Amino acid sequence: MNEAIHPLARKTVVWHLAVTSLVLILMMIFGVIMLMNQGEMISITPQWFYKIMTAHGTGMVGIAALGGTAILWYFLSKYVKLNPAILIVNFVLFLTGVSMVLIAIFVFDFSDGWTFLYPLPAQSAKMYGAAGAVFFLSGMLVLGFGFLILYMYLAARLTAVYGGLGKALGWDIIFRGKKGYGPPAAVVATAMVIITNSTALLAGATVLAASLVNIINPAVTMDPLLAKHLTYAFGHIFANCTIYMAVIAVYEVLSEYTKRPWKANKVFLIAWNCSTLFTLMIYTHHLLMDFAVPKWMLIIGQVFSYANGLPVMVVTAYGALMIVYRSRMKWDFASSLFFLSMFGWVAGAIPAIIDATIVVNHVMHNTKWVPGHFHTYMGMGVVAMIIGFMYYFNKTEGNQEHRGIDTFTIALYFVFYGTCGLFPLCRRNQCTKKMVRTPAAMGAVRPGRRSQRNLYRSGRNHLHRKIFSGLRYVGSQVPYQKNQQLAEK
Repeated sequence: MNEAIHPLARKTVVWHLAVTSLVLILMMIFGVIMLMNQGEMISITPQWFYKIMTAHGTGMVGIAALGGTAILWYFLSKYVKLNPAILIVNFVLFLTGVSMVLIAIFVFDFSDGWTFLYPLPAQSAKMYGAAGAVFFLSGMLVLGFGFLILYMYLAARLTAVYGGLGKALGWDIIFRGKKGYGPPAAVVATAMVIITNSTALLAGATVLAASLVNIINPAVTMDPLLAKHLTYAFGHIFANCTIYMAVIAVYEVLSEYTKRPWKANKVFLIAWNCSTLFTLMIYTHHLLMDFAVPKWMLIIGQVFSYANGLPVMVVTAYGALMIVYRSRMKWDFASSLFFLSMFGWVAGAIPAIIDATIVVNHVMHNTKWVPGHFHTYMGMGVVAMIIGFMYYFNKTEGNQEHRGIDTFTIALYFVFYGTCGLFPLCRRNQCTKKMVRTPAAMGAVRPGRRSQRNLYRSGRNHLHRKIFSGLRYVGSQVPYQKNQQLAEK
């Protein structure tokens, strides 16, 4: 039992985990409904599909952040005295914001997706009224405000105990040659999340407030490209940081099980500092298809996407291997999930790095490659860590014991999310089949089975040619599209 945590905070962590569990199940049901609709096993209207998609996308990131917050607070309490009232305020504002978002989607038919790209909320082609957009954007503001209060409080506490966020990130060891080890890993990760997520929330609050003003008074506008930058700076960073909160459980629990401290040496601190900087810069890999974005920003998006995935991921995965090696630790549900989540993190991040390559991105970004990477990253990385923490929490604070069926459920869980990782392949096939179906659906000539097969193969080969011919022009001074035109002549 963690004796350092305040009893009221311990109960609040239980509320966080209970809500996380319920919403995770609901989000899985939404995901299965969308897949069954795409697979033509059921049929729902496009309006309902996009409403469910909006709830699924927004809900998964939000609930991962709530679960990650529970982990961060629980373990940080071992090193820093924390006021439970702040965690309660965060929880109440979270529920308030979620209620407003759900009302917007299921009462007022808001269905723009989590991206709410300006000026879509104000110009919905009469799909929904202003009330839906106002509820959704205001609900997101309330959610963000709750997390911003939490991070400002944590920043004040780390400053009081460690002398500032820089020292909490080990700057005196990295830059001033101080000997020894840095603060505990939980403190280092918390400092990183405070800096990156606070920046993301301020960017999100700016575009949300501007969109609300635009709905109320359409004469007040903002630059759509600037709005897109702010939206992805908010969304990508916030989603990315869910794993940096959840990974605190890996450091703390594996260290406790093996009875070996996870020391924050200089390499560990440099890795976390690099990720702090790179995480703020890489959102531009979502804008690689926007021709109006300056070229230097696109290059930053590609180069730092390569760099960002490696430092913390490598030191954590390598550290997990080393701390477990010959430790004779007793494996249970929690330690098994934490260990396997390292694989999920790597398996989910590598497709993101591939997609950040500009010529690959031009072909793959608007396919299910991106949801495929994100589901692997989220399901086998972040959510695996959160579920592992739920087990650990029930074991240390309650009377949970490992049973044989728990091992089976771990295997079943990873098979499920491994299947989700095949989404990109499914999408590619669906895409090419749709090229065949569309003319028939429009009343044109209905192709025979052999013609359908030939058209399908033709579409598949076309995609392969686009990918590999695009890769040949990496580093070329001539744009890929121009090279294609020259080749066709």
